[in-house]
Amino acid sequence: MARLRVVHAAKFFPPIPGGMESVVADLCAGTATDWDVRVVSSNDVRKTVHEQIDGVHVVRAASFGVRHSVPLCPEYPLQLWRRPADCVILHEPNPVAGTSVFLRSPGRRLIVWHHSDLLRPSWAPATYGRLQRSLYRRADCVIVSSPNLAAHSPLVAGARRVAVVPFGVSLERFQTQDPANAAHTAALRLSAAGPVFLFVGRLVYYKGLEVLIDAMAQCRGTLLIVGDGPLEDALRERTSARGVSARVRFLGRVPAETLPAVYRAADVFVLPSVAFTETFGVAQVEAMATGLPVISTNLPTGVPWVNQHGVSGLVVEPGDVEGLAAAMRRLGRDAAERTRLGDGAVTRATSQFSRARMLASFKDLVEQVVEQPMRVPALAGTGPA
Repeated sequence: MARLRVVHAAKFFPPIPGGMESVVADLCAGTATDWDVRVVSSNDVRKTVHEQIDGVHVVRAASFGVRHSVPLCPEYPLQLWRRPADCVILHEPNPVAGTSVFLRSPGRRLIVWHHSDLLRPSWAPATYGRLQRSLYRRADCVIVSSPNLAAHSPLVAGARRVAVVPFGVSLERFQTQDPANAAHTAALRLSAAGPVFLFVGRLVYYKGLEVLIDAMAQCRGTLLIVGDGPLEDALRERTSARGVSARVRFLGRVPAETLPAVYRAADVFVLPSVAFTETFGVAQVEAMATGLPVISTNLPTGVPWVNQHGVSGLVVEPGDVEGLAAAMRRLGRDAAERTRLGDGAVTRATSQFSRARMLASFKDLVEQVVEQPMRVPALAGTGPA
């Protein structure tokens, strides 16, 4: 039997950072031994590059910059249409790729992986959003990462078939530690007054870091911020204005091999997101796998579904400085509660959010869509409760 030909229409691809990018890389590498996998993405320079990475043919189409988070990539359609495929996986939101697929799809079947609704710029939902709705109705299946996202996204509501495939991470990275990482963890702990709170992610508007910094002014301890982004200067200024600059440390982008050591140096992980662009929060799964209790927000997305209140951590209302500060003080002073919730976090991450589980669900679904799409139910609940 011929190998299944699958093309991922992505926005970017690692080493360009991002949650969507990491998921696409895992999906590609995890299926390349069984399928002929190709990914078409935008480059971050004016040059088209073809690479073989983990058995995957990666095409990075020349880009002339980014406007409103959209790559200016005129060569993208030609690269996507170049070879026929059995199935195209369109990762949305992604106006360049979505428009290319709308005009002409190189695949017999179309699956849309809906990562989040498109909120910015303000005119996008009324313009590109119309094209998206058409694509979602046309798709053989739409994948979401949580049942919450399926229930609350108006785009997903228009799909014929919806499947839930939760994101997964390589749990072993966060549940084992080598001597070098152990030394890094010890050094961080020595340099930071406890309790130690941790944030990992892009420094962008929807992460709610302004709320976290304001809450930190009402808590003792140290806040470690891992990541970079356009708001870094403004956030540094805010720490000074709130009088917490000595207790808030910006660590920048941390290499993947060192990141588990940073998680282990913390007592509590905080994901203070304020907009439903945050649909899942992969970083909170990494923290849970490490054994950290999580404080996250009650968004109408998968965020409070991943971190369950009273099971793996605490959930507060988005934008509520007082509520977030109270949750941080509660876990900061109660070691027994941290241990209980940390144990629950490990159990939930291990049983529900492994990379192996994500890949198995994804592989089964794609093969079913290609062979017998009408047998995929209207809502295939492949995710955990």
